[in-house]
Amino acid sequence: MRELTLLPAVEMARRIRQKKLSAVELVEAHLKQIETLNPSLNAFVQVNPESALAQARIADAAMAHEENVGSLHGVPISIKSAIDVSGMLCEAGTRLRAGHVAAQDAPLVARLRNAGAIILGMTNTPELLMAWETDNLLYGRTNNPWDVSRTPGGSSGGEAAAIASGCSAGGVGSDGGGSIRVPAHFSGICGLKPTPGRIPASGHFPSSVGPFALTGVVGPMARTVADLKVLFEVMQGPDDGDPSAAPVPVRWPLEENLRNIRIGYFEDDGRTPVTPETRAAVQSAAMGLRNAGFEVEPFCPDGLELARQVWWQFFGITGGMLLGPMLRGHQSDVSPLLKQFSGWVAAEPTHTAQTLLDMWMQRDMLRQQIFKQMRDYPILLCPVASIPAFRHGERAWEIEGREVKYLDAWSYCEWFNLLGSPAAVVPIGQSQEGLPIGVQIAGRPWDEELVLSVAAIVEEQCGGFRAPPMALDV
Repeated sequence: MRELTLLPAVEMARRIRQKKLSAVELVEAHLKQIETLNPSLNAFVQVNPESALAQARIADAAMAHEENVGSLHGVPISIKSAIDVSGMLCEAGTRLRAGHVAAQDAPLVARLRNAGAIILGMTNTPELLMAWETDNLLYGRTNNPWDVSRTPGGSSGGEAAAIASGCSAGGVGSDGGGSIRVPAHFSGICGLKPTPGRIPASGHFPSSVGPFALTGVVGPMARTVADLKVLFEVMQGPDDGDPSAAPVPVRWPLEENLRNIRIGYFEDDGRTPVTPETRAAVQSAAMGLRNAGFEVEPFCPDGLELARQVWWQFFGITGGMLLGPMLRGHQSDVSPLLKQFSGWVAAEPTHTAQTLLDMWMQRDMLRQQIFKQMRDYPILLCPVASIPAFRHGERAWEIEGREVKYLDAWSYCEWFNLLGSPAAVVPIGQSQEGLPIGVQIAGRPWDEELVLSVAAIVEEQCGGFRAPPMALDV
């Protein structure tokens, strides 16, 4: 059964279309995988076997009647428990929303269903998504399938653990400062942070408005880039509920034009050191792209450090201002992770109208500055984070004789949230402890197709997904 659950999602769909595999058989295999591994992982907070099997029977009936089917027909997926799925929990990891059940599907969920995907259940998050690890007072800690003493990351850590372990073929996370990309990197899978508005964030909690609409997105997570592409195609497109939406058509680059793209890469940003294995992963990806015919040159845009600082003013300070009223008077119900985040925010002044206006203008000027530099290098290759998956509770690490603190380790993701750039993660290496290491491929806004096309070549050249031993021992 494990062989079925570790297939790429596109291969699952192909076998179902060719009637070599039934949707019921596939769902049953995933439910068995969840039953076996979720007690150790705590990736899922809700699984609905009856609903999933009912969806599978309908999918098999459609095949029996030779109906036209979607690109994800019969494929079992999971959804982060911060996105509305009709009749299922959407609690965002907080006691303040305990028992909240979505009344209807978010637009992206409806699109996935229309493409034939079968929803298995909802996955765990840190409280209100404000951490790069996954733990809360409602459901507890999610563990990494490569090493349960370590985190799969956050805030889409439940999704990453479920997908990496073969409990789900793919799914949906969200990302305001690395929350898709860090878990993908920590868990050895692929993920895409799209441009705000490219995939509608309608139906996400917290709502995609104000600063969250500028920096936060929803996006696909899967084991292969091919799966990311299919999930992206299904979910993308404007929706009136997303203030960043724009009617951008899908535009996959022609193969003959793709190799004309110049790629800039950097192993570190000069501020935050990375582990030697992380450097090696970026070097390996750069070499793989050169071998594939790309012009790849060392290049790090000016302005990234200021972008990190401005990102924190949006995500951290304004995020704390928006969530603060919800938390007031409920300290006994707030998780240690969120208390720590709130403490970091409280240590700095809140925004006035003037400081918020200044930050907004600075963001726009930084985008102009960096995107002008990226005319020469439309794709950037760089680390995802300073480190691989860390042990539960760790807050600082020594790298190259320097201390890297918790908030600094993920700065390699945060720039691209401020800039609104699409960025994908592909697993290509391992640490000395055998933990996965990914690389990040970023582009200019609305260039998801170019980013994913380059990511697919990195994957082809450098190896891609490897299953954690836990998933193979079932």
